[in-house]
Amino acid sequence: MTATARETRPEGNGGVRALVDYGPLALFFAANFLVPAEVARRIVAHVTPMLSTLKQVEALLLARVILATAVFVLASGVALVIARVKLGRVPPMLLISAGLVIVFGGLTMYFRDPRFIQMKPTIVYALLAAVLGFGLATGRPLLQQLMESSYPGLRESGWRRLTLNWVWFFAIMAILNEAVWRGAAVAVGPQRGWDLWAIYKVWVVIPATMLFAIANVPMLMRHGLVLGDETPPIPPEG
Repeated sequence: MTATARETRPEGNGGVRALVDYGPLALFFAANFLVPAEVARRIVAHVTPMLSTLKQVEALLLARVILATAVFVLASGVALVIARVKLGRVPPMLLISAGLVIVFGGLTMYFRDPRFIQMKPTIVYALLAAVLGFGLATGRPLLQQLMESSYPGLRESGWRRLTLNWVWFFAIMAILNEAVWRGAAVAVGPQRGWDLWAIYKVWVVIPATMLFAIANVPMLMRHGLVLGDETPPIPPEG
């Protein structure tokens, strides 16, 4: 790829960024809720004969978990390729999130245990909070280094405030993810608990992240942010 091609590549394409950030999660949700449980069981049974040794309810749940997780893993890998081709680079936070999806999704499928993929967002959020918090405490503006071009005009005070806000947000989201998947499993059982967690991931986490990012804009403008044709980017979900 030539330098000219890189310069003219639409890195700021909001549609592509939304696709690679949230497309895999949307496909995960669709595979979990739109594919009939018996169909999922038949698909998974071809590669996982141990389903035949389980009770019917357990087999159906495990089949849905494995199928939805497999779709999530494959879609995350495709998202990395699309980002590299369409944006010219893979955003660091997308690389972290997709990488952990692949690792923990693989563990979920290998061990037939949904807890691995359910714990993945907790680890992503905790890692982001810890890294950003460490940078803030040591005077290393990590968020600024990653996203400076997306926040033109933002002063140092704004970067510090934005970093602190995201540290708290990620820390709270890590706690909430643990509370939701563990609490739902205890309260309504593994099958309904898995569904409630999947619903939470799509219909609570994504809107909450978007609203939080938008809520920061007035503060950022007070600290020098100049809004162009696009609103500031929203970090991907965990």
